[in-house]
Amino acid sequence: MPLLGRKFRIGDTNDPNEVAQQTAGGVDGNRIAAVVSAIALTFSAYSLWDTSLKQADVALFVPPVIQYAAPYNNNTSNFEMIAIPVTFTNEGARTGTVLSMELAVTDPRTSQTKRFYAADFGRWSMERTRSGAYQPFAPLSLAGRSSRTESVLFYTRGEAEKPNQLIQDIGSYGFALSFELAEGDDFGALDRLFKSNPGVLTFERELKFYDARAFQNGTIPLYSGDWRSASTTKAPQKNN
Repeated sequence: MPLLGRKFRIGDTNDPNEVAQQTAGGVDGNRIAAVVSAIALTFSAYSLWDTSLKQADVALFVPPVIQYAAPYNNNTSNFEMIAIPVTFTNEGARTGTVLSMELAVTDPRTSQTKRFYAADFGRWSMERTRSGAYQPFAPLSLAGRSSRTESVLFYTRGEAEKPNQLIQDIGSYGFALSFELAEGDDFGALDRLFKSNPGVLTFERELKFYDARAFQNGTIPLYSGDWRSASTTKAPQKNN
């Protein structure tokens, strides 16, 4: 009896249909394993990029109220001061450094624009100005996944800026806040290819009243028309 000496193994069959099914099952299993491995590798690569390799992604946030002062004689001085509390956030994995900041203010009634530069940190007052109590503006280093808030004092950018006093008439003014960002270049061409663009933060603030006596030791506020902050990120939709 020839069958008595034969050893059977699982999968042994003489049926061509069963052989085809088992072969197809093995191929499908290999494909599934390959797909799972590829997905795992993709997630690992993304996690590495997001937690360690992603370039600095710095955003700015400005509150609804900022401060203004023009404390000197406008017949002889073009000095104006704008105090803006700014929150800096870095959503990237690597450090980013804000090297400088510039502010352009436009009066829509005259279309005149005056430029300002970030000069100091602190809360403005004439007493503090006389005593030099401010901290000079210096490049701000932001580690990955970090944030900080500073009250930035912007001063008129040189004697050539006109008019001597831009902010005086009641109404809204346009602001354009830009900054220079230093990023790491550890990966050469790859970093340059995916280099981020800091962009410009544009917003409007309204001067509701004007009284020069406030500048003797203080400031005048300018307000957001909708009482919302402004940011370089995508603005949230308003709820009606």
